[in-house]
Amino acid sequence: MRVFHIESDRFTELSALPDAVPERGFLWLGYGRREFEVGEAAAQQALVRWGCGNIVDLHVSDLINNQLPSHFDYTSWYDMLVFRRLAAAPGSQDLFVDDEHGTLASAQRALRAIDTSPVGFAVFDRVLVTVHPTDCQVREFFANKLDRLTEGRDKSARGSARLPASPADLMLRMVNHMVDSYLELRRLLTRQLGTLQRVLLDQNSEFNDWPLLLESRDALNRLEDTCEDQRSAIQEWIDALDEWPADGDPQVTRDRELLRVRSRDVLEHVERVLTHVRRLESSAESAVQMHFSALGHRTNSIMRTLTVLTAIFLPLNLITGIFGMNFEWMPLIHNAGGFWDAALLMLAVAFGLWFLFRRKRYLGTSR
Repeated sequence: MRVFHIESDRFTELSALPDAVPERGFLWLGYGRREFEVGEAAAQQALVRWGCGNIVDLHVSDLINNQLPSHFDYTSWYDMLVFRRLAAAPGSQDLFVDDEHGTLASAQRALRAIDTSPVGFAVFDRVLVTVHPTDCQVREFFANKLDRLTEGRDKSARGSARLPASPADLMLRMVNHMVDSYLELRRLLTRQLGTLQRVLLDQNSEFNDWPLLLESRDALNRLEDTCEDQRSAIQEWIDALDEWPADGDPQVTRDRELLRVRSRDVLEHVERVLTHVRRLESSAESAVQMHFSALGHRTNSIMRTLTVLTAIFLPLNLITGIFGMNFEWMPLIHNAGGFWDAALLMLAVAFGLWFLFRRKRYLGTSR
């Protein structure tokens, strides 16, 4: 567990849960999933002591559930968002190395390297409780980033970058970071699915790894379901945000409008990810259809060639069959040059048929 006190111009990590919420700023309690499960009682007591109210049992179960899809729920004293991240599984960083000649094995490892573990957020007025997977880097990333912002050491930050003004603001920043992390996965998936497509369309190799293709389609379907759940959760959060009671304070009104803007930006990012996942699904489906089309075209070419050869040799078989009949009197039978005349006749017939089929483009590649 890590406890942070965030003010407008200061970011401080506390050694333990304070007795009361500081007068300025808000608190951020970052837990690992197992840590929250073990230390739930202490967290609940602190929330009650601070006047925030405790987290209901059903929501506690949601926060520690590793299989829960993205969704949003709320009470009169806090909002709860569960958001499944899109990231590479631990130990799969080597898959991001550029490889122009990818293999089916690397494509299979890449598709299995996608982790969609959920991150839970309980958003109070002045307290944010986050529950992360054990290996999640989101908490550490934001702890370091906010510390750099405080000290002015973040050279990549824009001029408008500042510390979060509220727990909801910090939650949206984390969610946006998790959505944007899909950009790395997008590059990986595009490359590995491109490898799969090249193998499918390679006429010099025979593709037999159909279980890998089915696994790829299942992985993309799971990603699409995850993104749709993410979009629904963010949309519900935006709807709940619009229903917050109005406040006469201009600063509060401005902060809420900034929250709406940031929420719509997160929703737009999620929709872009969903669009790209669907594009990958369509591309994989098109590659399969093109594979079968190319296979059918190749089969048709082979059958056309065999048919033409059969059509050429059929008259020759007819001629040899006629001259093979057991008759005493037949043309050319008793002629000394009859064999050569029959051979020239068969060559003429074969060449004439070949020339005819060539003119009709039954031989060679059609253009």
